[in-house]
Amino acid sequence: MGLEIKVPTVGESITEVTLSQWLKKDGDYVEMDENLAELESDKATFELPSEKAGILRIVAQEGDTLEIGAVVCTIEDANEEGSSKKGDNKKEEVKEDANEASSSGDEPAGEPIEIKVPTVGESITEVTLSKWLKQDGDHVEMDEDLAELESDKATFELPAEAAGTLRIIAQEGDTLEIGALVCKIEPTGKGSSSKKASSAEAPSKDSATPAEEKEDSYAAGTPSPAAAKILKEKGIDPTNIKGTGKDGRITKEDALKAEKSAPKKETTTPAAATAPKAESKPSSAVKTSATGERNERREKMSSLRKTIAKRLVAVKNETAMLTTFNEVDMKPIMDLRNKYKDKFKDKFGIGLGFMSFFTKAVTMALQEWPAVNARIEENEIVYSDFVDVSVAVSSPRGLVVPVVRNAESLPLDGIEKAIKELATKARDNKLTIEEMTGGTFTITNGGVFGSMMSTPIINAPQSAILGMHNIVERPVAVNGEVVIRPMMYIALSYDHRIVDGRESVSFLVRVKELLEDPARLLLGV
Repeated sequence: MGLEIKVPTVGESITEVTLSQWLKKDGDYVEMDENLAELESDKATFELPSEKAGILRIVAQEGDTLEIGAVVCTIEDANEEGSSKKGDNKKEEVKEDANEASSSGDEPAGEPIEIKVPTVGESITEVTLSKWLKQDGDHVEMDEDLAELESDKATFELPAEAAGTLRIIAQEGDTLEIGALVCKIEPTGKGSSSKKASSAEAPSKDSATPAEEKEDSYAAGTPSPAAAKILKEKGIDPTNIKGTGKDGRITKEDALKAEKSAPKKETTTPAAATAPKAESKPSSAVKTSATGERNERREKMSSLRKTIAKRLVAVKNETAMLTTFNEVDMKPIMDLRNKYKDKFKDKFGIGLGFMSFFTKAVTMALQEWPAVNARIEENEIVYSDFVDVSVAVSSPRGLVVPVVRNAESLPLDGIEKAIKELATKARDNKLTIEEMTGGTFTITNGGVFGSMMSTPIINAPQSAILGMHNIVERPVAVNGEVVIRPMMYIALSYDHRIVDGRESVSFLVRVKELLEDPARLLLGV
């Protein structure tokens, strides 16, 4: 009897799921961990993987509502009696591939080596395969980068663990759990160049049969999970689409193209039927209805974007967040910066910006008001005698917050160099997980985008975040006279569970005092 594949436990509050789509057909040969179907709960959609290699026998049908633990399908051993013809064809294809390899001089040097998603951090449970750097069938060397994997915190490369021929299993855009199979490396005795050359030659009549069988394999006409969602939402039948992926599989790009071309087919075919309607309407109505193209585009959320969304919502729901405001006269800092910025750059090799002044002011104020630098862990408040400042940086992948360690002990030039290095790594997607975790306080500068005022959201598990904004010349009263000064609004969002109103306001006032009198930053008073 085959192995029963049941609906897994997907959450404490979820008692049943709906089988939305089969990704394989009854009788198909499937590999270990290969996705068989899509299950849909009231909260999320997830794939059902195969727990062994063998022949698929479908039990539940698309649209069925299944309880947790219900049998969805069974997997029979490929050598069992009653295996389908596809299973036999699969064996024949494997044999023929082996014969082709031996005839072309490529003798296998061992069993294929499975390349799996490595462990990249304690808190990371899944990654997204963002890009393949090699193609299926390419010859790769030991330690050569095969693909780029993207977590909610960083991007990293997947190296080859051996030299040989690459066999791709996971597709670009797939979300993979830690330990999931990404690809295989087939070790070869003489490399893959001879194999490619022999396969590129004109096939004989006998060799044409496996090719035809490959085109008609289980992957032909089957959409990837991302493509299936797009087609389902748009109501497009996958059978009308020719896939360009491996073995004819329908990729996300195929689905997007079909999505755009589908409306054109509907508008062009009933030409005779639409003509009388156009004649019956007034000419003015026809003109007003011509609104131009109305295309839409859908993109799968990246792991970083999904994690940001979850955390921001969690912070709003789990913290007692308030925001207090103040304003800073930036003229003293701007005068000091204009006077010494050239000498500063000549001596330290880096420009003098505003972030170093704000970071220095924050570290001094946090030492006076340590609750703003604290965090909650279960039923305890953890106070830190150091200041690790998280600096919000906009990167191509989204907002990231790399950390400047022990910022309280760094001079202005050290802060500027640390921020520049982290910002460069963020733009190049080179930040490591260690560089993005462990901050005690966050500074975000929305002023670079023109923001006048905002209420920044706390970067959990921290208890506060300082928001900088754009500098605007405004009339202000100084010593009884109205003068024009470059002013900036600053905002402090804080967790009222830890930080009281007196502490938050006093902290922000202290930051204001230090910025408006930069000599205090140097004297520490």
